[in-house]
Amino acid sequence: MNEQQSRKYERFQMLHRAKGAFVMPNPWDAGTARILSTLGFSALATTSAGYAFSVGRRDSHATLGRTEVLENARAIVEATDLPVSADLEDGFGRQPADCAETIRKAISSGLVGGSIEDATGHPAEPIFEFGASVERIRAAVEAAKDQSFLLTARAENHLWGRQDLRDTIKRLQAYSEAGADVLYAPGLPDLEAIRTVCKEVDKPVNVVMGLQGATYTVEELSEAGVKRISVGGSFARAALGAMVQAAREVLEQGTFTYSETALPGRAVAQMMSDRPLPTRE
Repeated sequence: MNEQQSRKYERFQMLHRAKGAFVMPNPWDAGTARILSTLGFSALATTSAGYAFSVGRRDSHATLGRTEVLENARAIVEATDLPVSADLEDGFGRQPADCAETIRKAISSGLVGGSIEDATGHPAEPIFEFGASVERIRAAVEAAKDQSFLLTARAENHLWGRQDLRDTIKRLQAYSEAGADVLYAPGLPDLEAIRTVCKEVDKPVNVVMGLQGATYTVEELSEAGVKRISVGGSFARAALGAMVQAAREVLEQGTFTYSETALPGRAVAQMMSDRPLPTRE
């Protein structure tokens, strides 16, 4: 762990201790990390969905391996001066030892945070059994011990059709007791459920916005007790949506008006400049 990585970790920790919620958007490659770094955000997170789309694959456990995900994360880390946390899927293996190895490799990649989820990726058995889930998080915590790394534990019930808020809270509480630094239950149905989760746990809570369903403002989420807001693959989908719209205009209408709202080449070149980005303390 180098001094720069330690400083990023300290800044990341401070964001979780400061008053109110902060937004941590999700670039999917070095270029989008560079762009987001110029816009005023305080931290970034990787997105397995966005990365999968960029290499022509679906977002699923089966299509993405640990090595390529961490190589993508390293490229993002090297493109920005901001702290970067990673979507580490299910730890890339069923066993606690797999999760621990993933955390060690994530730290070596320059990341200062990452999440481990309790989804199995198998429709017939979508969520790991409770005890096994806790052991997986405990192993990840042990791997991150005395390292500059914030571990996020994810309870995936609501993304897999298990609308059991009580079990979700029980899992998050157990993950906290096991040593997780941040807690995350993507897909919660409404603001009241988010508020309930925040009240029932003792660690900072991450929520994701930009998915299907209701959306809430940063202010509303902050008032509900949320500390960190990510956007998952929704920025990537927004970018793909703009490209499809432009392509359809050309194909169906034979016009090129999309260029009026495209980023000017000069602006993009400035964002991609090799000059170091300003350090934000």
